[in-house]
Amino acid sequence: MAVTVVAMNDIRLDFRYSRWNARLLGLFGIGRRFSSIMIHADSISVKMGWAFRANIPRSSIVSAKPRHRRVLGWGVHGWRGRWLVNGSSTGLVTLEIDPVTRARVCGVPVRLRELTVSLVDPEAMLG
Repeated sequence: MAVTVVAMNDIRLDFRYSRWNARLLGLFGIGRRFSSIMIHADSISVKMGWAFRANIPRSSIVSAKPRHRRVLGWGVHGWRGRWLVNGSSTGLVTLEIDPVTRARVCGVPVRLRELTVSLVDPEAMLG
């Protein structure tokens, strides 16, 4: 299921995975079963297994835009505050974050100013 209402104001969105990435990333503990995006009243929590975790205040999200250019990497990638957390090259949404917040990649704190995620239902994040 793409969108699930978890609590009164919480919504769970599912990461999109290609067929092969669902199997491969699942073996590494960052597949569907271990990953989610939770929209809370005041924050958005993003988790891809043990590899990525972020809790972004909603007040810090400047914009949410679809990303139509395909990407060639899957999993968790980033540099200098720009992070790609995905299981597919499609269904991508980019969040611009200001002020910069913190995330954790493999347990290591990193800066987060832009986050691109792959979603089963990108419109749920954009709408």
